[in-house]
Order: sequence, then C-alpha cells, then structure tokens
Amino acid sequence: MKAYSIVGRDIPRRDARSKATGSAVYTDDIKLPGMLHGRILRSPVPHARILNIDVSRAAALPGVKCVITGQDTPKIKYGNWRLFPATQDEYPLAVDKVRFVGDEVAAVAAVDRDTAEEALSLIRVDYEELPAVYDVRRAIRKDAPLIHEGSPGNVSVERKIAYGDVRAGFREADYVREDTFTVHPVSHAYLEPCSTVARCDPDGRITLWTSTQTPYIVQCLLASVLGMRENDIRVIKPFVGGGFGGKMELRPWEFCAAFMAKKTGRPVKFVLEREEELVFGRRRHPMRITSKVGFKKDGTLVAKDLKILLDGGAYNAMGPTATFLCGNFGAMLYRYPNYRFYGRHVYTNKPPASAMRGFGAPQSLFAAESQMNMAAEDLGIDPIELRLKNAQVPGDVIPDVATISSCGFVECLREVARMSGWNRKRKTHKPGRGIGVGCYSFISGGVFNWFNTQYPFSAAEVRAFSDGTVHLLTMASDIGQGSDTALAQILAEELGLRMEDIRVTSADTAMTPQADLGSWGSRVTLMAGNAVVQAARQIKEALFGAVSARFNLNVIYDFECKEGRVQARGRPDRGVSFGEAVAMAQKANRGEPVVARGYYTPRNKGLVTPAFSFGAQVAEVSVDRETGLVEVEKIWTAHDCGTVINPTAVEGQLEGSIHMGLGYALSEELRMENGRTLNRTFLDYKMPHAPDMPANESLCVDTYEPEGPMGAKEAGEGLVSPTAPAIAEAVYHATGYRCKDLPITPEKILKGMKK
Repeated sequence: MKAYSIVGRDIPRRDARSKATGSAVYTDDIKLPGMLHGRILRSPVPHARILNIDVSRAAALPGVKCVITGQDTPKIKYGNWRLFPATQDEYPLAVDKVRFVGDEVAAVAAVDRDTAEEALSLIRVDYEELPAVYDVRRAIRKDAPLIHEGSPGNVSVERKIAYGDVRAGFREADYVREDTFTVHPVSHAYLEPCSTVARCDPDGRITLWTSTQTPYIVQCLLASVLGMRENDIRVIKPFVGGGFGGKMELRPWEFCAAFMAKKTGRPVKFVLEREEELVFGRRRHPMRITSKVGFKKDGTLVAKDLKILLDGGAYNAMGPTATFLCGNFGAMLYRYPNYRFYGRHVYTNKPPASAMRGFGAPQSLFAAESQMNMAAEDLGIDPIELRLKNAQVPGDVIPDVATISSCGFVECLREVARMSGWNRKRKTHKPGRGIGVGCYSFISGGVFNWFNTQYPFSAAEVRAFSDGTVHLLTMASDIGQGSDTALAQILAEELGLRMEDIRVTSADTAMTPQADLGSWGSRVTLMAGNAVVQAARQIKEALFGAVSARFNLNVIYDFECKEGRVQARGRPDRGVSFGEAVAMAQKANRGEPVVARGYYTPRNKGLVTPAFSFGAQVAEVSVDRETGLVEVEKIWTAHDCGTVINPTAVEGQLEGSIHMGLGYALSEELRMENGRTLNRTFLDYKMPHAPDMPANESLCVDTYEPEGPMGAKEAGEGLVSPTAPAIAEAVYHATGYRCKDLPITPEKILKGMKK
C-alpha cells in the first residue's frame, strides 16, 4: 500500500470539540424571532376513510396562528424520490384515507408548544373505519382489504434477478435444503429526534433547517410538493444526532413547517417526541425470507432460489430500493452459478418501513449466513472452510448486476479464524459456550443505472488562497460518521497540506455545489471523495503551471504538493510555499481566484455499485442453560474496506455496528398488536447498554480499490450485518437451539432446548 502522510492517520473528528463542549448547534437549538411551534395530529385508527375534519375550535384557540389539513395542501404525492416516480404514494397530510395508526392528518402552529398541543385536542375528525391487515401473507390474499388502489394484492413493487439455470442447478446438487426465516422491525433509535425549522423570506423563498442526511433530496421533494422551483428552497443541515437511514426522506413535518411558514409569514418549528419516533416512525423492514440452496457433496454451491416478502407498512418510502437490494445481497459473498430472486414489497396497515443501516443486507444476509452454517453441519464441513471454498474473489461477475473489483474476503476469513482461535474453540467448546461465524458484503454507494439525472452523483468545490489555506464546499452530509473529517483528510493528502489548513462547509443547498445525494448506501467516502480528488488535481495543475513558469522549468519535471510546498519532485529548491504558488497563479490570471470543481458519477460499473466491501466476524457467547440468557463474550472482525482513511473512524463504525447488530440479534423489537406499537419508550424498547457491549478485536485487510479515492471504499453499513448470524450460530453451538426468527430471546432458547 502507498505511504500517505494524512490518509491512514488517526485524525480527531472536526466536530469533536463542539460536541464535547455542548456548543454544537442542532436543529432544536435554533430559535428565530416570532417563531411558531408546530404539532401534528395523527390517526388513532389503522385504516379508514376521512369523512370530515373540523378545525374551527382549534383555529379559534388564542395563540393558534395556523391550522391545516390535507385539503389545504397542493395534494401532490411524494416518495422514493426520482428512483421510482411511479411508487410515490404518500401525501404530506392524509387527503382521503388514513392507512396506519399515526398517519398524519392535520397540523397546528401556535405561539408555544403547549398551545399547539391543546389545539390538537380540539380538532374533530370523522372516520369511516375500514378492515385492516397486518400480516404480509394475509395481505397478499385475494380477499385482503386493499390499502392502496392500483396495487392489486397489496403488492406495490416486484423485483426479480435471475441468471444461470436454477432448475438444472438443483438437479445436479447432491444436497439441497430449504428454510424460511422471519426478521423483525427495529427502530433507528437515533439520539436526536427529528426536528425542522422553516422560514419564508419576503420574496417567498423558503429556508429550511432540518435534521436530515439528504439535504438535496429534501430540497427536490419539498419543491415538488409545494409546487415551487427547486432553487427557491434552501435546505441547511445543522449538526445531526444520528440518522442510520431514518432521516433520508422528505417527512410531513418538513412540509408542514415550510407550508405554514409561507402561510403565516413567521418561522415555524416542529420537534418530534421520542414516543412519536418509536410508535409511528420509520423502521427496518420486517421480512419473510424463503431460501433454497443446493451443494455438491464436496461443498460446492450450485444453485440458490430466494423469495422475500417485505412488510412495507402503509407506504412505499424507500422500500422499492430495499426490495431490489436484498436480492442483490442474496447473490453476494459466494459464487452462485445459478441464482434466482423474487422479491415483493407488500402494503400492510402498520407504520411504514424504510431505509435503515444496511438497507436490506442485515435481513438477507441473516438468512444466507445461517443457511451456510446449517449446510456446513449437514455436509460435515467446517463453516469457515465451506465459505473459503465458495468465496467470491476479484474478477467474479454477477451477470447484469455487478463485477467484483477489489475483494479481500478470503483473507478476511483466514484472519478472523486466526484471531479468534476458531479451530481450537470450535472443537473443544464447553456446554453453554459456543462460537459462530457470519460474513458480509456491502455496496460503496448505489449506482442504480436505471436512475437518470441531469446532475452528477457527487460534487465538490475547492478554493485555494494565498495564505496557504483551502476551503472545501460539499453537499455531503456528516451525520456523525465523520465524513467532514475524511474528506478533509483526502484533500489535505492530495494538496500536501495540514488538516488545520482545510476549512469545510457542507450540506447547505445554497452554498455548496449542487447535487450530492446525501449520506446513505455508504457512498460518501468513495463518491464525494472522488469529487474532492478531482477538484484538488485541478488546483494542482494550476499551481504546477505557475511554479514551472516561475523557475523556467519545462514539462519533463514532475511536480508535487508536499508539506505545504509546491515543488519539482526531488528538487525542493525548485519550489515555493503553497500560498505563494496560489498568489503566483492568481497573478498570472489577472487576479482570477484559484477555484476548481470536481464531479463523480460511476460509469460502466454494473447495475448496483462501483465497489463492494467484504468481511467476516466471529462471535463467542455463553448461555445460561437455566435462564436462556445470552452473554456475548467477545467478537472478532476482519474486514476489507480498501485503503483506511482514518483508523479511529473505522473502528468507531465497527463498534457502532456491533452495538446495532447486538440489539438486532438479541433484544430490540417493536412489538405490535392490531397495528399499534406497544413499546412506546426506551424503557420498553431494549437497546443494549454500554455494559452489554462485548470486548472486540478487529483487523483491516490490506486491499486497494481502483475506483475509490486513494483506494478507499465503504466501512459504514456492511459491518452491521454479520453480527446477528454469528451470534445465532454461536448460540446453536452452545445450546443446540437454531434461531430462524429474530430476535433470539431467552424464551425461544429455553423452548428450543426442550425440543
């Protein structure tokens, strides 16, 4: 691997001091003169026609300045942005029907929050209740109540992937198994509840401060539903207290704040309560996964047939994308010569499911990795050896979907076996103690070549100054993952500067280059990083020309930016400071600023992504055989994220992923009854706490991704997927209980042990 001076170092995050001292400004900290406070009225029933809404008493309450219903709005639907316009099925406020308990019906803006809350109680809504359906298998039956007209059988989206001959593959298989897995909904549980503040300028333009991970997408969708021009809306992302996919869409409160600010002429703020987030908020898709796999007796995979029903809840949200992706993830990690996927996104009368960290991978890979472990036992082959036999390697092709470029999966498997002492522990475990393995692969940003746009996927602007500093402007959104720091490291490395020489302005649609699709799909380091590199190289080209002219050097000299200087390589005497070089370039161009813009859009990189990460994880657990309580003793991870930009940041992503995977595997669950979420607080929603975190050890396998900036690729979302299957296999190793329906609870373990 190439030696770098800034990239690969443990650089503290740029926002660390602000967050540690409490000076970071989040959306809820914003207070504007004359600001009103908004609240949303939600449906108490899961499925009903709206017959009438009477807001007169609420509007007459002293202190209430605005009350709106769906009938007051432009009645324009929105949804999965421009990826699948036909799937846009959601109004900001319900117009004709409500489809889940919590569906947004009306909004109030008042002089204070208490008055707004009181006004909600004065709104009268007449509903005609309709039959509801809560189970995906029931929802697709012919006699099921129809949730959306135009979606027969309540199936909103179908996605298929197929290559090879699956039937022939199973005929040649010596061993075939078919299993059904169910995975459950969980909450993003970000620390900062959603909030937004809107202000309407005298010229009618809107400024929206909002807790989002996709400011440009919010700008586009908000303009659409308000019937405004895109650039008459400015979206600013302040500090964000976590997103994990839950803040990547336009949401009703953002529309209501903007619409009511325009109507009243006063700023309007909405802040959700934790109960609203848990009970009515977006969540990870529950799925019913049926997977059939075939092997030769020596362990060679020959075929896979995967069918998935996604429980999308009442609206599509980002479900159409998730439907395709879980089929893509089902084809990853191993060489499947014959593969077929059929996925259906199904409406039910429950809160909508949408994007959450991993975006279909945790569900699909739980099934895939569990089956690999089951097949290994039946075939009498060690689970890691079975994976090594079938592991994807560089150059492997998934027809019409992806080509694997860099891939350290084999190395990850070998390293995690070594680190964990796998061979010894697997053979000599004690009763109640077990060890298991799970693996993952993940995209480094979505390409989705069916998605046409007039804008690039990512853009960056770099301004260089004669005082030796540079200013990076990017719409990439730092939501806690540290992307502002990583992009600054890439820029500092490319220009030979120090981190303190770099200033970053990010995530403001009026200030930063148009078009970055936000923080999702682990896209920022690769895509925004490439845009930064391209802009930096244009800056260098301008500076190299100025320095070359200054010393009368011809083109045979190779120049470099190093340690704050611009110089001929190997001739430090033929160079000047970075700031002097900028001044020379400006003088040569009659004072024109040294500014460059870089762009990145993947070309000819398959249907899904320009690069994949890979990894393997081993979990060791102890299980109390009398209570069924599981304690995860230690987790080992070996992963391939290409060139490591910031080791501390990667370690933080890993530990955060383990925490989320731990809760997904063992404790977190949104309990539902007749469309209602029962656990309404964090007391009832059991996230792991700090004392529950196991010891962990990790290793980054050395690979270089040609498509990534300086060889880097994703390390944000893929790591969340292997923990649940690794723990499930370890629990089986310890107890003999095989979990195929997450989460793995003590009750299930005790019942399974009795069987």
